[in-house]
Amino acid sequence: MTPKTCCITGHRKLDPSKTEPTKEALRNAIMKAIEDGYTHFISGFADGVDLYFAAIIVELKEEYNLSLEAALPYRNRINCKNAEFKRLLSQCNAVGVHSETSNKSCYLNRNCFMVNASDLVIAVYDGREKGGTAFTINYAHVMGKELRVIHI
Repeated sequence: MTPKTCCITGHRKLDPSKTEPTKEALRNAIMKAIEDGYTHFISGFADGVDLYFAAIIVELKEEYNLSLEAALPYRNRINCKNAEFKRLLSQCNAVGVHSETSNKSCYLNRNCFMVNASDLVIAVYDGREKGGTAFTINYAHVMGKELRVIHI
C-alpha cells in the first residue's frame, strides 16, 4: 500500500512576532494530517517554514511511524552550514536532489516535484501574489491536490 504523502510550502522569512503562532498552527495541521492517515512527509528544506515542518516531523517520527523526505533544489544545498539543517537532514529517510546546479528553475522544479508526489499540500501563506509559495499553491490547485492553508 502506498503511503499517503504530504508536503509543505511556505515563506522563508516571517515576522518574528509570527514565528511561534505559525509553528503552533503548523503542528496542528501536521497532527490533522496524521489523523487523516498521512505518514510520508516531504520538505524542500528551505529556511523558515520548511525547516519548522521538518523539525516537527522529526519530533513525531518515532511515535507515529512517519517518514521524512528532503527535496533539495540543487546539489550544493546539502553543504548548508546551518546546524539545524544538518541535524534534520540526517534524520531523513530519503534525500532527493532536483538539479545539479543552483539556477532560476531549480526551486520551481523542486516545488513541482513535491506537489506531484503528494496527496496533500500544507501551505503557510501571507497573501503575497508572487513568489514560490504563491506559485506552489496555484500549482497544487491546477493539479487537483488537497490544499490546507495556514494564513499568517
